[in-house]
Amino acid sequence: MIIYYNPQCSKCREALDLLEQNACNVTFREYLKNPLSKEELKELLKKLGCKAVDIVRKSEPLYLEKFADKKYSNAQWINVLHKNPILMERPIVMDGEKAVVGRPPVLVLDLVKEKK
Repeated sequence: MIIYYNPQCSKCREALDLLEQNACNVTFREYLKNPLSKEELKELLKKLGCKAVDIVRKSEPLYLEKFADKKYSNAQWINVLHKNPILMERPIVMDGEKAVVGRPPVLVLDLVKEKK
């Protein structure tokens, strides 16, 4: 499993705790330090089954200042997320061909259940 992770985020830490309690082998990706490429974002969105705008943190100050009134295409939102990883929702956990947004963190257990 890969967790797209911000160590400063309490929800990320909660999700990680749940995964560790279930003996999951987890790889960390601190996406703020190591942003996803556009191709990685496209693949992640495919596994999530959603559009880029669906994983934009709409309460983030940068979103409110620069993007709240914008009507972008999916490709444009992918570009925005690539250039501004702070806008990506967190935590996101990916396992194989599936991924979930851990809001609330207990949702990451859906991936654990599928493995059993």
